[in-house]
Amino acid sequence: MREALIVWGGWAGHEPEQCAAVVADLLQEAGFKTYLENTTEAFADPSIAELSLIVPIFTMSKIEKEELDNLTRAVQGGAGLAGFHGGMADAFREAVEYQFMVGGQWVAHPGNIIDYTVEITKPEDPIMQGLPSSFAYRSEQYYMHVDPSNEVLATTRFTGDHASWIDGTVMPVVWKRRHGAGRVFYSALGHVAAEFTHPEMREILRRGMLWAARD
Repeated sequence: MREALIVWGGWAGHEPEQCAAVVADLLQEAGFKTYLENTTEAFADPSIAELSLIVPIFTMSKIEKEELDNLTRAVQGGAGLAGFHGGMADAFREAVEYQFMVGGQWVAHPGNIIDYTVEITKPEDPIMQGLPSSFAYRSEQYYMHVDPSNEVLATTRFTGDHASWIDGTVMPVVWKRRHGAGRVFYSALGHVAAEFTHPEMREILRRGMLWAARD
């Protein structure tokens, strides 16, 4: 049986505990044994190197050097890393090695909760197959600093209504990448637990976690 570790905490506005419970249900339905922890100390356990998947849901906060070193070694060794929104890409802002592994970092969400469109750019990818070519979404539209080596699966376009200087900017929303032997998946969708009721958001994350998980 594949095993997954979900580590939740940080800023309460992202409802990390509630989101962790939803993610655990998704993985258990897919046959995983799941472990939930609410401290970054979990990343320091050497046994995480043997896991199939690690899911951080930990907006902002800090991570100790030994915790980060052990986490990055685990992923480089083949453990999968997958996550969403600020729980993965706005975690540990001072930890550039973590950002290097994730492939991006949140920097703004102009207009806060707004309506926008997500465009699937690689419909042939197994994570995206059969989904609509585009879909409407209401949440924070993440403006991010992103790694050009990411394999981008979906994007969004900013209108400039809330920051005129980014009008027309196309921003990655979903990507996958490698970090050493490990697979890394990220989706910017999922501000709070209620967004898991959005069918495309939920399915993209579910498929992405399964893709990232080591067999």
